[in-house]
Amino acid sequence: MSIHKEVRKVTVNSILEMKATGEKISVLTAYDYTMASILDAAGVDIILVGDSAANVMAGYDTTLPITLDQMIYHAASVSRAIKRAMLVVDLPFGSYQGDPYDALKAAVRVMKETGAHALKLEGGIEIKEAIKLIINAGIPVMGHLGLMPQSINTYGGYGLRATGVHEAHKLNTDAQLLHELGCFAVVLEKIPAKLAKEVTDHLRIPTIGIGAGSATDGQVLVVHDLLGLNKHFKPKFVRQYLQLDQLITSAVQQYIADVKAVEFPNDSEQY
Repeated sequence: MSIHKEVRKVTVNSILEMKATGEKISVLTAYDYTMASILDAAGVDIILVGDSAANVMAGYDTTLPITLDQMIYHAASVSRAIKRAMLVVDLPFGSYQGDPYDALKAAVRVMKETGAHALKLEGGIEIKEAIKLIINAGIPVMGHLGLMPQSINTYGGYGLRATGVHEAHKLNTDAQLLHELGCFAVVLEKIPAKLAKEVTDHLRIPTIGIGAGSATDGQVLVVHDLLGLNKHFKPKFVRQYLQLDQLITSAVQQYIADVKAVEFPNDSEQY
């Protein structure tokens, strides 16, 4: 029987047990109450309030502009909808890369003000002290390696990462470090599938892939991408399970036509 069926509330222990038993972990993003309600009822294991809210909710080109207050707003909205899934929240750019004690303060704010179950931070050895403080405070941490969108200005683009020997070695080393520090899982974004498998096989904590092949312990997608809401954004690693953009456009056009033809509201839709 799957962990999915055995537990009512997904926890860190549930996620670790899924790794141990070989059950794959499903992760999707959400940024509002309504979407989170749907995802939770559908049975997704982890709901991630990603800083990708900067892109899909606010229209920014990168994740960098979103603030801690804005992340707290989105996370609190999602938290109120969740009955079963584990809630993981991104710490936004600038809230943890400097003074580790400032990182701890930001982490505590998110946990206290949102009802989150865990936080996600991008990076390895560079943010080691921040991760140590946050975990020592009793806050579960999910790591994030490979393509790290908060470092986009360093990369100069969203291309495949860790294709060279040096960067692949660093990613392996950072993944092991995150494990040793006490992270309960790590996201691997846009790296070669062979490298992702190597990391997954060597870690006792789960790996969650996005553009990292099928050998990771789980997968994560931005829900807007999965539903086909971003018709102009379809990288290789995204599978669109719906073309919701087309369905919404059709519904809105029909509504406009009905209003203009005085066919809405009809007699049964009036008081």
